[in-house]
This record gives sequence, C-alpha cells and structure tokens, in this order.
Amino acid sequence: MQERLASLTRTTKETDIQLTLNLDGSGVYAVECPIGFFDHMLSAFCAHGLFDLSGRISGDTDVDQHHLVEDTGITIGRAFAQALGDCAGIYRSGSSLFPMDETLARAAVDFGGRAYLVYNAALSGVPLVSACKQGAASFQTDTAADFWQGFVSGALCTLHIDVLRGRSDHHKLEASFKAAARAIRDAVRIDGRRGGAVPSTKGIIV
Repeated sequence: MQERLASLTRTTKETDIQLTLNLDGSGVYAVECPIGFFDHMLSAFCAHGLFDLSGRISGDTDVDQHHLVEDTGITIGRAFAQALGDCAGIYRSGSSLFPMDETLARAAVDFGGRAYLVYNAALSGVPLVSACKQGAASFQTDTAADFWQGFVSGALCTLHIDVLRGRSDHHKLEASFKAAARAIRDAVRIDGRRGGAVPSTKGIIV
C-alpha cells in the first residue's frame, strides 16, 4: 500500500509551523517544539496512533501559548485531510477507552466531512509546570481544547473527548491524547472489505 503522506506549512504573524505527516508510519516523532508538556502530548499522540510526524513549530509563546497550540492543531488536522484525500477505503469512524492510573478517557471520531468538537476534560485550569524550553516553563492546560478545535476544523471531522474520571490534570490530558490517537488510528485504517469505496451512503464525504 502506498504511504499516505502530507507536508504543510503555516506561517502567520504569530506562528511558524512546518510539519510532515505519515498516516501509515510506526509512531516516529521528530518535531522541534518549544513547550515541554505539549511536546510530550504530541509524542504520545504519534506513538499510540502509529503516525510519523516531523518538522518544527514556533510562535509567540512570550505572549501566550494559545496561538501556537491552536495553529499546530489546525496544521495537523489539515495534514490528515490532505493525506486522506477523498477518504476512499477507510473505516471512517473509531473510538477508544484509554485508562491511565486513576483516569479513564474516552474518544470517538468520524471523518465525515463536518467539523465538530465536544471536549469535556474536567481540568483544574492550573498550568502544568515542566522543564523550561525556550522560555516556556509551563503548559496552559486550557489550550488543549484549542488544539482539538483546531484539529477538527482542519481535518473536517467530528471528535468527542470525555474524561470519565480522574484526579491528575497530567493524566487527564495524556489519557485524552492517547484515546484520541487510538480512535483516529482506527478511523483512518484501510478497510479491506470496502474495496476502495468511499465510506458514505452519499458516495462522497462532504
């Protein structure tokens, strides 16, 4: 099977992002990211989705992390849309329950051509402190929702993420990223029984 690849660049007055995605990879992550915890989440997303992602992301983190995190979500989402093309032959939808110690997260996705996000992570709102990288010493946990909103707008998919229980914000976020990765991995897999047809009664994903 030919690998499904996409390379995108997004440059604005706030961010500069260059990423290459391979949907049919082995989970290799090689992205220069200035936010330690966000880097950890992107790495986990690739490892559990078996997506290869490389490149670099930078932005005005001296102002706020929102711009960079959201624009990264948009760019990765658009990379998925580009790599999937008309979505012919894929399963289209997927779901996952992912436990992490006291935390249980659930994700469900449909690459049906409509951008919609439901995100319930029950986070405390307190930033997570991490090792300082290029001046960004903590992760603004509220921007996780911005990442996923950017992702669905770029990928044109419906995504539901719910933390069903948990105590640690670290665990809630990590379990959420891993659950989403597994759900998305299942959704973009090639369905051998479909024979290359578009997975829609309309005959087209819109």
